[in-house]
Amino acid sequence: MEIVDMANRTVMVPKKVEKILSTGPVGTILIYSINPDKMVGWNYELREGEKQYINEKYHNLPNLGGAGKEPLNLEEVLKVDPDVLITMGKIDDTSISETDELQTKIDKPIIMLDSDIEKLDGSYELLGKIMGEEKKAKELGKYCRDTLEDIEKNSKKITEDMKVGIYYAEGPAGLQTEPSNSWHGEVIDMIGGRNVAKVEINEDTGKSEVSMEQLLKWDPEIIISWDDERGGYYSGILEDPAWKDIKAVKNGEVYEIPNRPFNWFDRPPSVNRVLGLRWIGNLLYPEIYDYNMREEVKEFYSKFYHYELTEEEIDDLLKNTVRQ
Repeated sequence: MEIVDMANRTVMVPKKVEKILSTGPVGTILIYSINPDKMVGWNYELREGEKQYINEKYHNLPNLGGAGKEPLNLEEVLKVDPDVLITMGKIDDTSISETDELQTKIDKPIIMLDSDIEKLDGSYELLGKIMGEEKKAKELGKYCRDTLEDIEKNSKKITEDMKVGIYYAEGPAGLQTEPSNSWHGEVIDMIGGRNVAKVEINEDTGKSEVSMEQLLKWDPEIIISWDDERGGYYSGILEDPAWKDIKAVKNGEVYEIPNRPFNWFDRPPSVNRVLGLRWIGNLLYPEIYDYNMREEVKEFYSKFYHYELTEEEIDDLLKNTVRQ
């Protein structure tokens, strides 16, 4: 079957695809959301907290690399013998050249998908066609498109003087972040938040360094942080005296970013961010993004993660992530 991918490359793929692999976690989450039975591996070792929301039969799929700076383990990839691979990221001359090179090296078809959040419905449409799962992919693509349209409509209601200053705390000390023009922090921009971080973007891996002096000057109204399990500084932000004079800390406006099974906000910046748009919008502007987050979370996990949440699990996911 001839496929023209999102980089306008023509690739021949089998008519029936039973085994598929993504070269990185951004694409893996899309495959998982459509049909995890066709996945042949992860890109990193699943943490225990992540496993809680993933069916047990997928826990022991091999870690084939490809997350962060860890390269894809080509020897192991050839052992699991996928029918087709996908790569999902920014499409430019460099990524096209690298994909063509890898395709030649492993002698397997590789389809390129664009990771732009605005193009998720197109990514789902193409991936659904490749996997022979058009109906499910269409359903998920529509959810993404509907969410983005709703976010765009509501963000227009937020005037400059209404914008809430927010800081995204990354890293083990909370002193790494993403500026507003970063792929990793764009959810804030999309919902009409004011990203306080005035730093140079780290084009390599993100996580630009920040000083405590800068942070005190920015004085954000809300802080969102990686949780402790993820290697973040959520508890430290609440307890460390160095942070106590920041407006968000003084007012109890410090929130964990939910990350089970996949981070709602970033890392990987995949379809998980679609739920993150609803969450951050509701957190900053509840009167405009008037979502019932319990219902939103329940629906998203059912549709995308094939998991029916209990009320107790919803409580746990939302415990430190919404205003109580």
